[in-house]
Amino acid sequence: MLVLYSYWQSSCSWRVRFALKLKGLIYEYKAVDLSKGEQFSPEFEELNPLHFVPVLVDGDVVVSDSYAILLYLEEKYPQRALLPAADPQQRALNLQAASIISSSMQPLHMLSLLKYIEDKFGPDERLLWVQTHIEKGFLALEKLLIDFAAKYATGEDVYMADVFLAPQIAVVTMRFNIDMSKFPTLLRIYESYKGLPEFLASSPERQPDAAR
Repeated sequence: MLVLYSYWQSSCSWRVRFALKLKGLIYEYKAVDLSKGEQFSPEFEELNPLHFVPVLVDGDVVVSDSYAILLYLEEKYPQRALLPAADPQQRALNLQAASIISSSMQPLHMLSLLKYIEDKFGPDERLLWVQTHIEKGFLALEKLLIDFAAKYATGEDVYMADVFLAPQIAVVTMRFNIDMSKFPTLLRIYESYKGLPEFLASSPERQPDAAR
């Protein structure tokens, strides 16, 4: 059985939970409480020396980093494809959108970085930092997807761009008061995600380690 090391509030973990639900894959959920520092335990360090979630274990295979995990799942478990096979442009578009979120947005609002900024410069600078960089990323995604989006990010089907985009929008609007009306294409797409059972089932509040 697949084993997912996850933290309920982690947007990176949410991406993987969403993908696993879409593919109909059964997995064991192992909670790693980041608020208690469980990611620094010797056991978890053997899985990921960077001390980040998520980590996926599939038999003898251990994969960390949500981007790498999704590519692994796509190769190993091709059912319910998350990358379009027939259209190279659409495939590249999905990879590009996912990369923007995983490389140019999410790392800039990691809790450890924001704590450092707040300690050095204060809470106002922390909020300005995160809002500036998130809105920069959303503007890039809005421009990238505007001519391709339909019900979902790159058409009428849910693909990898959506798997990355849905948790990103959900998390930053809740935590950082981002005004999504500035990004009408992304806002419209996000409304579609709310009707997906797989998105709802993978949401933070439905995880075993969610705060009650």
